[in-house]
Amino acid sequence: MALTDMMLAMLENSGVLALWQAASPWLALDERQLIFMMATPVFVAVALWEYLKIRHNPRLMDTREAIRNFALGAGYQVTELLFAGLVAFPVYALCYHYRILDLELNWLTAFLVFLGVDFCFYWMHRASHRMRWFWAAHVVHHSSERMNFSTAMRQNATNIFNGMWIFYLPLALLGFNPVWIGVAYAFSLVYQFFIHTTLVGRLPGWVETVFNTPSHHRVHHGRNPGYIDRNYGGTLIVWDRLFGSFVDADAKEPPEYGITRPVHSTNLIVLWTHEYVDLFRDMAQPGRLWSRLKHLWKPPEWQRPVMDKNNKDPGNRHEQTPPEAGRT
Repeated sequence: MALTDMMLAMLENSGVLALWQAASPWLALDERQLIFMMATPVFVAVALWEYLKIRHNPRLMDTREAIRNFALGAGYQVTELLFAGLVAFPVYALCYHYRILDLELNWLTAFLVFLGVDFCFYWMHRASHRMRWFWAAHVVHHSSERMNFSTAMRQNATNIFNGMWIFYLPLALLGFNPVWIGVAYAFSLVYQFFIHTTLVGRLPGWVETVFNTPSHHRVHHGRNPGYIDRNYGGTLIVWDRLFGSFVDADAKEPPEYGITRPVHSTNLIVLWTHEYVDLFRDMAQPGRLWSRLKHLWKPPEWQRPVMDKNNKDPGNRHEQTPPEAGRT
């Protein structure tokens, strides 16, 4: 028996091959995470290049935070890879089974799925800022007070449980294969990695008009009153221009990065969960059930009316939440 045959026999007897055969369809469905994993060495290399450029400027780079950002991203990738098959894929499979159209993959449908994913990303991203339940997961991405490539990796391990993937379900119902949707989404996030930097200035006018660029995304990460909750686009900035959420960078007002209520912690668990803790604490305050539940879909800055002297919930009479007023 050849040595290679001996090695294959040992592998077959171990049971690992059977486990891989059971797991491989699951992993194949989540090609987006496989794309992220393959892109990670590129991300690390580009981040190291940027680090060498700005490492002496503490306003732009903190070594320990950069390492922590990659750790946050690793946690996100692990939970997505392990749980997407249990949480999201069955729902996508159901929608695709009852699809309206039978679409074949070609240049036209590839372009349409890219466009559809980017459109859905815009609304998912906007909801992630304007609905507190989604913001509870997204806040970790904005809580850094620095803007560099490592900030792009700053993601929440709870994303798969938070349900932001529901925004892409209409594409599967229309007839776009969920695997295509996942691949388009992955390439969109790969693109977005490269706009998290201060080293790239304004690009040519036509690029700034059509695409999301480092200049536009620096605005998005700013906590300046005029920059908060603007420029939600993924690959394209045209959605922001169409739906009134676009703001151009003002050279006289450079972005101040971070959130309006900074989180002074280096603990990964705290960074992932602090807004959930605050959300559920607010929901636990006395009041009618409906008023408590409103915290889930109201904007992050929304506060419930104070109970009156008879401990009665005044309901909607005093609710005032300025539209797109800002994140906490």
